[in-house]
Amino acid sequence: MTVAQLSAELPEDVTYVFPLPHAPRAASVVRRGVRAVLTDWHLSADVAEDVLLLASELLTNAIIHALPPATLRMSQVLVDGLKAVHVEVTDAGPAAPADPSASGLDPDEHGRGIGIVMALSARHGVRECADGTSWWADVVVR
Repeated sequence: MTVAQLSAELPEDVTYVFPLPHAPRAASVVRRGVRAVLTDWHLSADVAEDVLLLASELLTNAIIHALPPATLRMSQVLVDGLKAVHVEVTDAGPAAPADPSASGLDPDEHGRGIGIVMALSARHGVRECADGTSWWADVVVR
């Protein structure tokens, strides 16, 4: 399949946007929306689960480490000529560092998010913008 054929299969400029309410159950609500989009895109179960886990990691980082509001955007893109899902979470920038002992977070259960993002994505990065920070990753559709 050529790059032109792959491009023709991608929806034109379709980006799904999920605002993240600043509430305890917000991430689970957004994950349900992400799962619905992935189902509509007819991705394999393995790829859909990878994208969902990656989105969860980026969302969780925004909830724990950044100021609200946060927004998740998802679209289909080409990465080195291969179809991929682009996931991007934009937040209002880093929150003041919390005292680890006061946060109630178990250090053994946190701090692996970027490793998960690196393992699941073909490429990833961070971009500083005027209104905050965007963390993004692309997962190739196999």
